[in-house]
Amino acid sequence: MFRKILYYCVIHFLFNQLAFANIEIKARTAILQDYLSGEILYEKEPDRSIYPASMTKIMTSIIAFDLIKSGDLKLDEKFIISEKAWRLSTSGYSSMFVMVGDEVSVENLLKGIIVASGNDACIALAEGIAGTEEEFAIMMTSKAKEIGMENTNFANSSGINDPDNYSTVRDIMIMSNYLIKNHPIFYEWFKEKEFTWDRTGGDPITQGNRNPLLYKNMGADGIKTGYLAVERYSLASSIKRKGRRLIAVGSGFETKKSRSKESSKLLTYGLTNFDLVEISKENEPFTSIDVWLGKEKTVDVYTKQNIYKIIKKGQKKKIKARVVYEGPIEAPIKQNQVLAKLKITYDDEIIGEYDLLSSNNIKRVNIFSRLMKSLNFLIWGDV
Repeated sequence: MFRKILYYCVIHFLFNQLAFANIEIKARTAILQDYLSGEILYEKEPDRSIYPASMTKIMTSIIAFDLIKSGDLKLDEKFIISEKAWRLSTSGYSSMFVMVGDEVSVENLLKGIIVASGNDACIALAEGIAGTEEEFAIMMTSKAKEIGMENTNFANSSGINDPDNYSTVRDIMIMSNYLIKNHPIFYEWFKEKEFTWDRTGGDPITQGNRNPLLYKNMGADGIKTGYLAVERYSLASSIKRKGRRLIAVGSGFETKKSRSKESSKLLTYGLTNFDLVEISKENEPFTSIDVWLGKEKTVDVYTKQNIYKIIKKGQKKKIKARVVYEGPIEAPIKQNQVLAKLKITYDDEIIGEYDLLSSNNIKRVNIFSRLMKSLNFLIWGDV
């Protein structure tokens, strides 16, 4: 019953936050999230099915990054370009412009995917890792399910039109979160504004990043554009300013110009209308609580997770944190033992409740000390 009540309180709070939204984004579907708190600041049909187009390439990159992180793939490893990969570079699709038989490093293929949005580079990477693009797409879908992308299926590595290659802006947001959290060093590549490929049989080709927000003075640092005639323009974007990160995903923008304008508007809305409040840092002492019959009079307590909350601008005084426990806590106390609850309220309404754990072991005092402490308590009320 308690969990149901808490769930209702959190949902009610989030509903109130969404009620603050006084903007309309000109896209078929869109979502805006505060990265640190995980809270949604705006949504418009976020679970409507879309064709993700080149936003698919985020997952293509993630598969490679995961393998590099595990030691199963190296950046200087080279893959041979197949005819299938080469044909995409001659078919009018966005390309890195590789040639059949070229031996291209994983690093160059990844930058060709991330910066130049090369479909040919996607196929080359997919074939090099999984043998075929079809097998690679299975890996992509499996990873999507693993990280909570419940309404996504990948049929290819590049996002070219296929009815079986679908997702939602909510799932693209989840995928973007995973990339930023688990591969922060590689994520830096998503803000690079150009990539030069020293191609075979011709002059080097320099291509610019298609993300329009990178060229605005707003703190944008990624992540990926997309376009298909059936879906129109799409963009997963992120900005980092003043210790905050926001992630926005939109699809169904009618033009390139509106994709840039509306995405900028959505991100700016999140920055100017909400404040981020840091409540607790994971594994760091939050406060100390009294100990009874212990060799220490107090014990530090901490939360297992970072706790951040988003509130409407200028309302910080309405958010409060309260430590609740029946104390003093009697020794012995084990490290990581749950000792208390941290209750977060906004305008006197509970919006979160978290365990507070002991930072260290506290031993019980000997019998003589216990008798003396008990006597002091009876006479003076002193613990």
